[in-house]
Order: sequence, then structure tokens, then C-alpha cells
Amino acid sequence: MSDLDILCLGISITVWFTLLFVFIIMPAVLGVSFGIRSFYMRTLLKIFEWATLRMELGAKEKNQELYKPYTNGIIAKEPPSSLQQEIQELRGSANSLRSEPEFEMADIFYFCRRGVESIVDDEVTKRFSAQELKSWNLLTRSNYNFRHISLRLTVLWGLGILIRYGVLLPLRVTLAVTGICLLLVLTTLVAFLPNAESYLSEKVHLMCYRICVRALTAIITYHNRENKPKNGGICVANHTTPIDVIILANDGCYSLVGQVHGGLMGMVQRAMVKSSSHIWFERSEVKDRHLVAKRLGDHVADKTKQPILVFPEGTCINNTSVMMFKKGSFEIGCTVYPVAIKYDPRFGDAFWNSSKFGMVSYLLRMMSSWAIVCSVWYLPPMNREEGEDAVQFANRVKAAIAAQGGLVDLIWDGGLKRAKVKDVFKEEQQKLYSKVLVGDSEDQMEDKRSEDGTPEGDESSKDPAEGQ
Repeated sequence: MSDLDILCLGISITVWFTLLFVFIIMPAVLGVSFGIRSFYMRTLLKIFEWATLRMELGAKEKNQELYKPYTNGIIAKEPPSSLQQEIQELRGSANSLRSEPEFEMADIFYFCRRGVESIVDDEVTKRFSAQELKSWNLLTRSNYNFRHISLRLTVLWGLGILIRYGVLLPLRVTLAVTGICLLLVLTTLVAFLPNAESYLSEKVHLMCYRICVRALTAIITYHNRENKPKNGGICVANHTTPIDVIILANDGCYSLVGQVHGGLMGMVQRAMVKSSSHIWFERSEVKDRHLVAKRLGDHVADKTKQPILVFPEGTCINNTSVMMFKKGSFEIGCTVYPVAIKYDPRFGDAFWNSSKFGMVSYLLRMMSSWAIVCSVWYLPPMNREEGEDAVQFANRVKAAIAAQGGLVDLIWDGGLKRAKVKDVFKEEQQKLYSKVLVGDSEDQMEDKRSEDGTPEGDESSKDPAEGQ
């Protein structure tokens, strides 16, 4: 390279990092915003509106169906009836004349039909796939071949790829690396300043989290900040993605709870715990409920420590619903601060499908999306009421979060997406079917006992040898 080329390269790098420092890092340090992200979001919305109009016009000209037919229910089901009634319908009227109930091959079809319905249209599985959009947001991952409708849409889609992967992705990766490196270095340095550790640690964490938020072009609206979690309490929120932590920590510091990891994540955990009171468990300790409860209780008992951030669902849900809250966080006996998080899928799908994407590929998808737009609601603090157990308290908090975030309140455990069906559920169906086979006989025996005047369970009706 010539001297001129080296000079031009040096000037370009200097200008790049100067703009990065002035417009992103400094606002993150000071906690201010120039309004660039809000302007960017409004511009995207106008582009999406124009693209939608073009799609509708192009579909009319070509007589195409614009959107995929979408419905919340896949199978049209009859009103619920008992297992015995449905099996009798399958057997037909001829079998009802038989005096003794017996097994029929036709009974198999009932269980086959119910099994297929549960697989195709259940309330659990659909919560672990990407939320379906009713229109296209110019992302290939969410399109239904809309880009082929007109030449203008094709050009706009291609321009969007160049902007997202050629401009936004390198900028966001640079910001993310900057934020993580600053977190590792500054938290280590703060640990050597015990007198100012608490104050400086909070400022360092806030600055680094805000840089990471800008690395995702996250546009966050916080509501009811007067209800923000306070020291000595537990903050619980619905869980959609690992970046939920960054979204909440952008507005205040929390003590995190989690399992000890290795690699880069482990480095970050070790750096964070040097200057702040986070709670990390070894793999062997995670299942020890008493140990977990004790450490959480000891933390909230110290009013100088930051509130604990917990996601009671224990897994990521696709931001359409809230699933069962684990009761452990609600047994501590402290104030709980509910928080509802709702993402706008038009700008990018924030849901992490961990069975399909690894952490690195997921973060790259996030950084190559248009933006992460979400709303956060701080709900009034809640405490256990008299006579209320931990499960009831957890359900009450979950219902409040679901109502505020416009989410579906489900009773199912999110762990079902990976766990096998419990034997108790199988046994319940077996008991119901056994009643169909032997239920009438038992009823006849009870009727016969009543006619003979021998009450059920009378000792005189038992075999004399039974008591010996």
C-alpha cells in the first residue's frame, strides 16, 4: 500500500471511531438520546406501510392470495364430551345392547384421533415457534415470496439486505464487542476500589448495558417507572429472549441469578460478580431447592443489595403468552415486583428458539434485523396474601403480567417442550378407559349390595378369613 492509501485508511478509521464515540458511546455514558433511533423507527414504519400497499396492489393484479390463511385454531373441535360418550358413538348402537362391556377394536380410533389433535393443535407447541406476521417486514426470514410481486418490492428488498448486512451488522458487532470489553475491564478495575465500589459498579453496568442496547438498535418504552423494583425485593418478568436482561438492565441495575458457565459467558459472569452481588450456582447446586431458596433469602434480607431479576417460566416463550411460573421465587416471603415485556415483531422476531438456533447464530439474527422494539411495564409491587400459598401467589402475579402485556395466560409448564409426558397423565387416561370397560359391572354390584341391605365396607360382608 502506498503512503496515500495508508493515510486514507487511517483517516477513515479515525472518523468511524469518532462518530461511534460521539453519537453512541457518550450518550450511553450520560444516559441521553439524540432521537436517532426513534426517527429510524418512524421511517421504517412508513416504508412498511408503502410496501404493504404495493403488495396488495400487486396481488390484485395477479389474482394471488396475499397472506397465508392464519387462525388461532387449526382443528375445528366439537363441544367437549366424556370419554365414555365418544367411545359409545364410535362403537355404534349395536354394541349398546350387549350386557357385558368388552374391548372393541374401534376404541383404538378414539385415542388415535385425540393423539393427533394434541400433536397438531396444542397450546404448548405453538408457543415455541416464531410469532406469525400478517404482513411482510422486508426480511427474508419472514416473507411469503412477497418480493416477487413487483419489481419495486424486489429492489427495496435487495436494498434492505445491503443496509442490514453491509452497514448495520458491522456497526452493531463493533458496539457489542465494545460493550462486552468495557464490562470485562471496568468491572475488574472497580473491584480494586472498595470505598466507591457500589456507586461505580452501578454506573459501569448501566453504561455497558446501554451500549449493548444500542448494538441491537433497541427502541424501548418504559411505563410506570414509579413502580420500578427496589432493593430487598425480587423482580419477575415474562421471558422471550436472553436479551430481556439487557432490556431491563438498561433502565436500572439488578442482581442476576443463574448457572455458572464456561467460555466467554463464564468470563463475563466472573467479571460481573467482582463488583456486584450476583448469584451464580454450580451445576450440582441448581437442583438443590433449599440451597437456592436460602441464598435468595439472604440476598433480599440485605436492603443494600440490588433487587434480584428472575424469569420464573424457566424458558423462552414466543411473546404471545405467559406459561406456568415456578413457585421457588414466590416462597421467599419478600415483595415481588412484576414486569411485563412485549416485543413488536414487525421490526424483528426477538424470540429465541434454543432448539433451532445456538446463541451466536441467534445474536447474529438479532443484529441483522431492522431493530428490537419493545414496551416494558412496571406493575405495582405485590405480596403474598394471608392464606395464599406460593403457587397461588405465582399464578396471581402471572395473571397480572399477562393482562398488562396483552399475553395469553396459560397453565402449562414451559418445560414440556423438551420433557417427556409424565406417567401420571397416561395413567389418568388408562383409568378413564378402564371405567368404560368395568364401570357398569361395578355399578351393578353396588346396586345389588343396596338391595340386599349390605352397606359398602360393612365388616360382616367380608370373608372371615380375610382378617386372619
